[in-house]
Amino acid sequence: MNNIVIMINPLAKELNDTLSGSVVDALMSDLGKRLYFPNGIISQGGEAATDAYLANGTIGMAVANGSPIELDSYKKNMPNFNSRETVAYAKTAGHPDLRKLWKEKIIEKNPSLKNKNFSLPIMVPGLTAVLSYVADLFVDVEKPLLAPNPCWDNYELIAAARRGAEFHQFQCFDKNGFSLSSLEKSMKEEAKKYGSVRVILNFPQNPSGYSPTVSEAKELVRIVKDVADSGAKVLVLCDDAYFGLNYEDDIESQSLFAYLADLHENVLAIKADGPTKEDFAWGFRAGFVTFASKGLSDEQYTALTTKFMSAIRSSVSCSSTPAQTLVMKALNDEAHNAQKLELRKMLKRRYDVVKAFVKNNKSSVLEPLPFNSGYFMSFNVKSGNAEDIRKKLLKEKGIGIIQIDANTLRVAFSSIDEEKIEEVYKDIYEIAESM
Repeated sequence: MNNIVIMINPLAKELNDTLSGSVVDALMSDLGKRLYFPNGIISQGGEAATDAYLANGTIGMAVANGSPIELDSYKKNMPNFNSRETVAYAKTAGHPDLRKLWKEKIIEKNPSLKNKNFSLPIMVPGLTAVLSYVADLFVDVEKPLLAPNPCWDNYELIAAARRGAEFHQFQCFDKNGFSLSSLEKSMKEEAKKYGSVRVILNFPQNPSGYSPTVSEAKELVRIVKDVADSGAKVLVLCDDAYFGLNYEDDIESQSLFAYLADLHENVLAIKADGPTKEDFAWGFRAGFVTFASKGLSDEQYTALTTKFMSAIRSSVSCSSTPAQTLVMKALNDEAHNAQKLELRKMLKRRYDVVKAFVKNNKSSVLEPLPFNSGYFMSFNVKSGNAEDIRKKLLKEKGIGIIQIDANTLRVAFSSIDEEKIEEVYKDIYEIAESM
């Protein structure tokens, strides 16, 4: 069989040279090495936007009198927006003002980042896209991804099916709660075998709804540093989709990204976040990715951002303009945070009802996994099969929940009205006990 040699584009080589010797260079996948941002329509259009004073015939939009044309059937439903805020193409990495604003919000929510150097966030169409593009850049057949068990099923789909990588898991919980020992053991095994580690940490966690306490967060950072000190390159992807939805006082309030940003030259920290869950804007498909590593230069951050932009450009091209406009205007609205707080209080009340129920009701079949935050809680199914319980619950009680795997059931209390929660959980326990 003939070996296929894939040539590296000169623009990709230029970016690779800029990143040479950095932790990014050491962690990059085969595809990551090949990615570049072409000097094509987008870049030439950017030049024309600045210098084409007579006419700009670069971008495939219909324009009249200098503004994109807009159908009245769209405009009447968005009367306060102009056409550049609705129907015009967005920039590949997102609206510059929104990117700056989101970085300010990250620092506001994570004050430890105030004097640390990290990249300008990049806008992508949803947090799933962040995970997929990060995998494009850093995961391949020789570079596995490590994730908790249990975890969101899309992690394995992205790593294994899309990137052909091995998907490894550490045990998320033990009898003491979050299993720091399992994480440490798995990371050190990865480091020894591959010379590098790519781990995804999702807090509040999906499906369990667990976030680390202040002391656990310190231990998590210590584990990452110990692995980095051994000489291994470590990528930590902080999936912060549900960031800030904490319901107990002892939970670490800042993202792990805040502590990993300048932890070690061998650590690349990546933050995935956005308004999707944090700001209750699920259908906007608006997410951000942010990078940080001790010692990375501004030139290297630019090269890494360009690599990431090429992943966007070669797939969806750019994110939705109306969604970005809505997010930016909401973040600048004085009432925004107060409105968020009211909805978070509603989720806290639902959490309290669930917490009280599982504390006061015991099951021989269902064992609640630790939960203290987010949208979900999960049960470990001690006997029988989770899928059988799910199906019977749906058929006989008209209640829908999720089977994560053969031993795990997830309940999104976020989507159950407070007055229905106790009835729903009674039915869950009843069906489980009847199996």
